Amino acid sequence: MWRINEKGEKEFSGGKADWAEAATAAERCPAFRPDVEEETVADETISCYNCRLRRWTRSSFICCNSRADSQTFIKPTHHVG
Repeated sequence: MWRINEKGEKEFSGGKADWAEAATAAERCPAFRPDVEEETVADETISCYNCRLRRWTRSSFICCNSRADSQTFIKPTHHVG
């Protein structure tokens, strides 16, 4: 569900259209804070896509919750060459 990107940021591995996984992640997150209505994009109220602590990237979003938690991370892959 999460990976650490090349900048060391917690990035959602589901991209911008994994609605179910984003809702599940937000339900498990004690740091979830709903964003203002103008910034909500998901139908589910509790969704990482609607969280005040997310920042959009080109392909997904970064979670700005600075507290490490027990959610699953995928280690970054580094390309040689």
